[in-house]
Amino acid sequence: MAEFVTVDGPDAEGVAVVRIARPPLNLFDAQLAREVAAAAGAAAKDPAVSALIVYGDERVFCAGDDMAEPAAMEPARAAALAADLQAALGCLARVPQPTVAAIAGYGLGAGLELALGADRRVIGDNVKLGLPQIKAGLIPLAGIRRLSMLIGPSAAKDLVYSGRFVEPDEALRLGLVDEVVAPDDVFAAARRWAGQFHGGPARALAAAKAVFEAGPHGLDRARTEWAGLFDTEDARIGTASYLADGPGSAVFTGR
Repeated sequence: MAEFVTVDGPDAEGVAVVRIARPPLNLFDAQLAREVAAAAGAAAKDPAVSALIVYGDERVFCAGDDMAEPAAMEPARAAALAADLQAALGCLARVPQPTVAAIAGYGLGAGLELALGADRRVIGDNVKLGLPQIKAGLIPLAGIRRLSMLIGPSAAKDLVYSGRFVEPDEALRLGLVDEVVAPDDVFAAARRWAGQFHGGPARALAAAKAVFEAGPHGLDRARTEWAGLFDTEDARIGTASYLADGPGSAVFTGR
């Protein structure tokens, strides 16, 4: 049973919430990373889930890495742990449903690395973001490549090499986040975005996400995913509905 992570829902609109609760600051260690990954993996397999929110609470998403763990870690242990921890921090990218990180207070270190794997990031206008691992003589394990793809190599190098905090206005300008709202509205804004996918073409959404995740191999993956959709009930329903009534009228089954 998970100690620091709970899953709420899915609710009537198919939105599930992975909640992180490791007070007081939701610092990430290997156990928390594994628990988040397990929760995300369970939601990914649930056909009732149409979208997933990852959230801490109204005070903090994650204030960074629990440095007590790496401070005591031997090189052999670090080498053995690296692949599993990297995969856990990238878990949101493997969820086929749309995902959104709702970030209040702080989104630092491994917490921001986790959020980088989401399809959308919503933050409060008082949030501090950053990847400060360099200040501990370390580097982000899972976030460098994704950050570079998201905001470009030059801006990503600045953030990783300096380890500095990023204010909300700069984060929005860089494309590090997608929406900045009042602190009390963070979860509600994430919920509004997540709710739009209820009753949508789940297989097509998963296919589109797979193409985005393929990166430089996206053209090849797009051909495979596009062709595969012709074997789905949703594509048959959607194309017939589009011909008859135009876009936006189909009632999809998710199959």
